Amino acid sequence: MINRYPLWKYLLILAVVLVGVVYALPNLYGQDPALQVSNRVDQVDAADLATVKSTLEEAGIEYRSIAIEEGRLLVRFGDTEAQLEAADVVKDALDNTYVTALSLAPATPGWLRSLNAKPMYLGLDLRGGVHFLLQVDMEAAVDQAYERFVDELRTFMRGEKIRYVGVTHDADGLEVRFRDAETRDKAETMLSRQYEELEFESLDADGKAYLRARLTEDALLAERKAAVKQNITTLRNRVNELGVAEPVIQRQGDSRIVVQLPGVQDTARAKEILGATATLEFRLVHGSRADWQEAERTGHAPVGTRLYSQRNGEPVLLKRRVIVTGDQITDASSGIEQQSGTPAVFVTLNGEGARRMSDVTSENIGKPMAVVFIENKVKTVERDGKEEQVRRTVEEVINIATIRDQLSKRFQISGLDNTREARDLALLLRAGALRAPVQIVEERTVGPSLGQQNINQGFMSVIIGFLLVLVFMAAYYRVFGLFANAALALNLVMIVAVLSMIQATLTLPGIAGIVLTVGMAVDANVLIFERIREELRNGNSPHASIASGYGKAVATIADANITTLIAAVVLFSFGTGPIKGFAVTLSIGILTSMFTAIMLTRALVNLSYGRKPRIHSLSIGGVK
Repeated sequence: MINRYPLWKYLLILAVVLVGVVYALPNLYGQDPALQVSNRVDQVDAADLATVKSTLEEAGIEYRSIAIEEGRLLVRFGDTEAQLEAADVVKDALDNTYVTALSLAPATPGWLRSLNAKPMYLGLDLRGGVHFLLQVDMEAAVDQAYERFVDELRTFMRGEKIRYVGVTHDADGLEVRFRDAETRDKAETMLSRQYEELEFESLDADGKAYLRARLTEDALLAERKAAVKQNITTLRNRVNELGVAEPVIQRQGDSRIVVQLPGVQDTARAKEILGATATLEFRLVHGSRADWQEAERTGHAPVGTRLYSQRNGEPVLLKRRVIVTGDQITDASSGIEQQSGTPAVFVTLNGEGARRMSDVTSENIGKPMAVVFIENKVKTVERDGKEEQVRRTVEEVINIATIRDQLSKRFQISGLDNTREARDLALLLRAGALRAPVQIVEERTVGPSLGQQNINQGFMSVIIGFLLVLVFMAAYYRVFGLFANAALALNLVMIVAVLSMIQATLTLPGIAGIVLTVGMAVDANVLIFERIREELRNGNSPHASIASGYGKAVATIADANITTLIAAVVLFSFGTGPIKGFAVTLSIGILTSMFTAIMLTRALVNLSYGRKPRIHSLSIGGVK
């Protein structure tokens, strides 16, 4: 019996090894401290590059390279000191239309980037970054729920021809005023049937009939849960779309959200990312240009209207009743308006929003409708030596168009300045608006130095465990031990390559999973080698012992690894955060170790012994 693989199997193993080596290489090059400059209005160009370059040279700040990548300017530095110094200088040199952010840019060579080979992500405990604990304002969430019910009750009673005086809300709930008790009682019956989440109570005071409405306990609980859930979704969408790699955004308790942003060095910028949200409102326009100018001059808007400002600075009067809000937008994408060739955003509404848009536009064909862009910005300012967050709401009319036809689920918004603005608006609308305000109650910054210390310690643990296994295997199993060591080394390379290819996040628990995999990978070879030694002791030939050892040990190895893999899958399914990181590396390590311990070592054994028709002994230790 001669142990040989067919040529295709050798080529397959060689191809897997080469792919593993190539995609593991980017992790050797590290990262450069970098400065990223982008323009809110348009993409940066050669003139911006020349401005930043001359600014750095005049300040005497050395940099490694400067280039335009993906519409943004990226400046690489040799150390973080030069990076931080350059950030201050560049911010002063550029105006407010530019955004300057600190980042860490992979130093991967161009030929590897052309193969889409990227380094794996490092978690907060390894890479450094910022950790925030956010408190959701539950009272504001409930107030916003009551505010939504104000419009809904008005719409419902108008549709049912119920005459009411007014609908308002306060800290205790909703208050509906009627002219007489008979109308109130009729409204209570119909409203109770329509809105099961509200509890209604009839009141009489000062000769007038009132109806009080409050959310039930179940509705209050559901509203609070929905506020946290939607805020998590919004924050995750914003952070993901703005390019923060592998963020951790999850719920903690009933009203708090944990946000971890690995690799973010600029804490103030991170706060702005979390706090800035945007939405739209669609309102009907009131009056003419003369009415708008008169309202601006006097400072008084007619009843039922509100004065806004357009992007060109001109005033406009809009009706207070909102047709559709950003909460009802399910999707948004940027593009070009076919007739005029100008940038546009294509908006898709949910069922409720489509119904309201259809009803209002069908009744107001020929009248103008405005799109109000609302952005909540959070800016960190320094007062009396302390950093404070200042929240401000910017509202501006970005588009006024005449309603030509009945609109429904999908339509477009034009009037934007450029394609960059259209993309940004679509991004913000897809992410949505926070359902309730959030406040940062805890903030921690994990510095790159601490992360580097964790990397060094984790790396050292892997190296020590790896070397001890190498020494033991070489001393105990001789040449076969060297085969196992080669497979073990390649196993580590393949784990890193797979983590890099799927862009998984490596954390300290993930490193623990790799260390565990090192021991498990060599277990498979121990089982195979001991089986071969047992066959030799029984008097079988070396070739027969090799074939029997690999053939009979594979089933045992598969059973042991499959049960461990099932445990890893369960950990990944039910675990969170660090537990998932451990499960990912453990799962990958199990799969790669089965390949290297069985196929690769068998290929090395076949290449060494399979070419000889007759062999008298194997260098496997303990057996002559």
